[in-house]
Amino acid sequence: MKPTIHLLHGFIGSGKTTLARRLERECGAERFSHDEWMVRLYGWNPPEEHFKEYQLQIEHLIWAEARLAVRAGRDVILDFGFWTRESRDEARNRVRSIGATAKFYAVSCPRRTMRARTLERSKRPATDSLWIDGAAFDKLMAAFEPMQDDEAFVRIDGTK
Repeated sequence: MKPTIHLLHGFIGSGKTTLARRLERECGAERFSHDEWMVRLYGWNPPEEHFKEYQLQIEHLIWAEARLAVRAGRDVILDFGFWTRESRDEARNRVRSIGATAKFYAVSCPRRTMRARTLERSKRPATDSLWIDGAAFDKLMAAFEPMQDDEAFVRIDGTK
C-alpha cells in the first residue's frame, strides 16, 4: 500500500495545526508545519519583503523531507494551508510524482473565530505560529480560495 500524504487546506486560525497534531497521534505520520519551520528559521515576524522567498525555501525543504519519508514507507502530514487551487493542483501532482496517495482535508470555521484565534495567539511570541495583526489577516483573506466541489477532500469543522 502506498504511503499517504495528508494535505491540510484552510485559512489562518481555522484549526489546521490542531488537526495535524491529531492526525500525527492517530496515524503515526510525520508532520511538517510550514509555520513552525518559518519561526525556527526566520523568527516569529519575518520581514514582509522576504516572506515569499522564505516561504519558497521552506516549501522546498519540506517537500524534500516528505519525499524521503515516503520513500521510507511513512505517511506524511503537510500543514501548509494550500490557499489557492493552483497550489493544491501542484501538490496533487507532487504527491503522485513521489509515489504517494494525496488526501486533502478542508478545515474551516467562521471568519470571526479564525480572526479571534489569530489575534489572540499573536499577542505573544510562539514556536508554532507567525505574528499576524488584523490588517494582515484581512489582506491575506483576500488571497484565500476555498476548496471547490470538484476537488476530492474531507471537510473538517475547525470550530471545536
